[in-house]
Amino acid sequence: MFVTFEGVDWSGKSTQAKLLARWLEEQGRTVLTTREPGGTPVAEGVRRLVLHGDEMSAWAEAALYAAARAENVAAVIRPALARGDDVICDRYLDSSVAYQGAGRGLGEDAVRDLSLLVTGGLLPDRTILVALDPDEARRRAGTHHDRIERAGTDFMRRVDEAYRALAAADPDRIVAVDGGRPPETIAKEVREHVRPLL
Repeated sequence: MFVTFEGVDWSGKSTQAKLLARWLEEQGRTVLTTREPGGTPVAEGVRRLVLHGDEMSAWAEAALYAAARAENVAAVIRPALARGDDVICDRYLDSSVAYQGAGRGLGEDAVRDLSLLVTGGLLPDRTILVALDPDEARRRAGTHHDRIERAGTDFMRRVDEAYRALAAADPDRIVAVDGGRPPETIAKEVREHVRPLL
């Protein structure tokens, strides 16, 4: 199965991805974990560029994320799924729809279409949205902010609203969980949303 985790920066999605992977391994399953952008040397190079590089146009940013995603899917995710492994990915195409489509104003459909094109239409079996108010997320972040996190409060609000709209529009795939609770409480709920796929 292919499970992705989404949410605004500092929502706790990365923690939940790790907790789910550990639980699945305890069930005797073979699990591959990856992240976006990242997962391959090429995609990790893109990660450094988009998160810590110079400012760039919105479409350049979206295209770089799509390029990293294409590489991760081709080199890591599809081969793992073909072997019968479970794949847990920290961010996937919904991030681009929310961040570049809504946050940067490029249009959600256009950004989604780009990701579907470069991944051959690969969608997760389940997407867990760790929903957290952007103000609370920023409090968690402290003083460290990468290039995307520096985009400001209005940007993050657009991203958050887009995520919540995506979950409402596709409830069979995207499940929203309250990210304001203790991590283990959230993890128990996440397991129940994934259990039917086992």
